Amino acid sequence: MAEMGSKGVTAGKIASNVQKKLTRAQEKVLQKLGKADETKDEQFEQCVQNFNKQLTEGTRLQKDLRTYLASVKAMHEASKKLNECLQEVYEPDWPGRDDANKIAENNDLLWMDFHQKLVDQALLTMDTYLGQFPDIKSRIAKRGRKLVDYDSARHHFESLQTAKKKDEAKIAKPVSLLEKAAPQWCQGKLQAHLVAQTNLLRNQAEEELIKAQKVFEEMNVDLQEELPSLWNSRVGFYVNTFQSIAGLEENFHKEMSKLNQNLNDVLVSLEKQHGSNTFTVKAQPSDNAPAKGNKSPSPPPDGSPAATPEIRVNHEPEPASVATPGAALPKSPSQPSEASEVAGGTQPAAGAQEPRETAASEAASSSLPAVVVETFSAAVNGTVEGGSAAGRVDLPPGFMFKVQAQHDYTATDTDELQLKAGDVVLVIPFQNPEEQDEGWLMGVKESDWNQHKELEQCRGVFPENFTERVQ
Repeated sequence: MAEMGSKGVTAGKIASNVQKKLTRAQEKVLQKLGKADETKDEQFEQCVQNFNKQLTEGTRLQKDLRTYLASVKAMHEASKKLNECLQEVYEPDWPGRDDANKIAENNDLLWMDFHQKLVDQALLTMDTYLGQFPDIKSRIAKRGRKLVDYDSARHHFESLQTAKKKDEAKIAKPVSLLEKAAPQWCQGKLQAHLVAQTNLLRNQAEEELIKAQKVFEEMNVDLQEELPSLWNSRVGFYVNTFQSIAGLEENFHKEMSKLNQNLNDVLVSLEKQHGSNTFTVKAQPSDNAPAKGNKSPSPPPDGSPAATPEIRVNHEPEPASVATPGAALPKSPSQPSEASEVAGGTQPAAGAQEPRETAASEAASSSLPAVVVETFSAAVNGTVEGGSAAGRVDLPPGFMFKVQAQHDYTATDTDELQLKAGDVVLVIPFQNPEEQDEGWLMGVKESDWNQHKELEQCRGVFPENFTERVQ
């Protein structure tokens, strides 16, 4: 019996819920069609909009915070592996090994502490903050349903009130018919019964209205108080969250900076004790090389033609402008002692360079007159020797120094020089110093200058780290 009673209660509750859903659906349809008015509360609607915005912002902040924590964890793993690599390559007999291992341990602990504090002071607080939204969201939805119930009960009661006169007319009609078939004493009782039934329906409708209104207003009042308070709390929450993150980051980086400084001191000590084995970075195109074309060619193999500076020997007599006015003329080749001195490879005067010896010896071996040999030998170094006077060869205006290309460089723009390993370039200043980019020089290839003497058409920029200064 108890089981049957329980089933009856459950069935009755289900039927009641179904009836409520049908009534709400009918009410919403009538409201949308404009056949029934809807209770409006603009202030509450604004609170709901603020609530939805606050929920969206909080959800995004939670997602980004989780991403940030995942990144911190990934950095921790990367830092840990890097320190493990250092411990493996740090040989036992090297000084500072124990210090380096201790620094690695402290580094790992610092990352773990940073991550855990972020979880405790930011993520958990964020979860608590967002934990209140689902309940309030559910209550807002329930308030909406109760508002529909209230509107439905109100409309039902109003319809009974409006139809009072119509009901009286409907009651009078059957009474007049019954007068013909019923005794006189029965007619009064029948009319009284119909009036009582109408009043009962109206009273029930009024009770349902009062009940629906009470439930709705209780929920509405609570939400009217909570939603503005929740909306205003967002400022303090955001401030506390980002202050916590900023403070934790600041402390973390301070401690990490100390560990990095300690590690640097250990490595400096190791370098001092093994200074003879210091690793030297060879001259290669660096990352600071110019933005116009970041080339990283491999140096040519030793002994290859590109590795040897190319000396172009011109066996034709130098133009008259080479000699300095007033200088003594070279001696006649009829003086064998001086000619043989040049041909025999006598040591040059102080300041003479290897290119001069090479040029002089090559010129001498070609059985040229001594005057040509001596003139050419001096021209290679940019001077003409004779008597007590010496002057510079005709060089580009503003000439500063010479460089020699160590690698091939392919020009990527019209204002750049195309270089081959061994090319000699005469470096000149930029017309506008502000146009000079770091790592770039302005110059003209020596071969082009000697041939054309045209600066505007032959000059161009080139990366300094592709060359080596020779003079």
